[in-house]
Amino acid sequence: MSRLGVPVAALFLAAMALGSQAHAGVEDKDVARMISFGGSCVNCELSGRKLTGARFMGANFAKANLIGADLRGASFFGSSFPNADLSRADLRGAEMRGANFVHAVLTDAKLSGIESSGANFQSADLSRADLSSSELHGANMVAANLERANFSSSELIGANMQSASARGANFTSAELNAANLIGVNFSNAIFRNAEFTGSTLRGAIFTGADFRNADLSGANLGGADLSGAKGLDQDQLDEACGDAGTRLPPGLSIRNCSGQNVRVRVSPDFRRAQAEAARAEVEAHRAEIEAAARMSAAAAMAKPPKPPKPPAAPKPPKY
Repeated sequence: MSRLGVPVAALFLAAMALGSQAHAGVEDKDVARMISFGGSCVNCELSGRKLTGARFMGANFAKANLIGADLRGASFFGSSFPNADLSRADLRGAEMRGANFVHAVLTDAKLSGIESSGANFQSADLSRADLSSSELHGANMVAANLERANFSSSELIGANMQSASARGANFTSAELNAANLIGVNFSNAIFRNAEFTGSTLRGAIFTGADFRNADLSGANLGGADLSGAKGLDQDQLDEACGDAGTRLPPGLSIRNCSGQNVRVRVSPDFRRAQAEAARAEVEAHRAEIEAAARMSAAAAMAKPPKPPKPPAAPKPPKY
């Protein structure tokens, strides 16, 4: 573990010890349940630790090693994990609203069923991660590595994936409504029964992508390369629009977005996603304030009490 401020380190280690003692003899999945972490734990060594149900409130775990850690059902309110390594970690059912995972490594991580509205995964490595059946409303995945990741049945409403690489990713039955997918490489991705209502896919690459039964209503495909896409038909393209730079399979055409009154249906789910993302920011700010208060309280407790003043010497009797 890296050097920490004495109060924060003491609290962190005490919480770990308390969790181990309180749940001795209980199944591994119950270890560390209800433990809360705050403050700073930069470069912490937590690989393989059992931290199910833990709460990370306004914590800073930059560059922490959480490889293979068990974080099922954990909460990450307003916490920051930039450049942390969570590869092969188990985060199923975790709540990550407003959490920061910029440049974090989550390769082969288990993230199915997570709730991460407003979470920041910019430039993170999520290759081969399982994010199936997850809520990723308004998530920031700009320039992230999403290759061969599993997003099946996930809600990515209002998500920002601009310039990400999602080659071979699985988006079966996923909701990508009102998402920013500009310049994403979706080569060999699977979009069967996926929804793209009102999404922007300008300049995206879809070589070998599977669009069977996908909904492209109101999608902007300007400059997108769909020349090698599979399962794409004219009925789907009639609901979308493109431009002179849009490349399509032989025999298919698309109307021009320029000058057209394209009707974009904004679903109630997207409005809910926007509200949840805003709420996540408020919760993150509140978590930071609470963490700072805990650090101040811990610092005050760590100061040794002042020794009592010695009793005054008795005055000599007067004669």
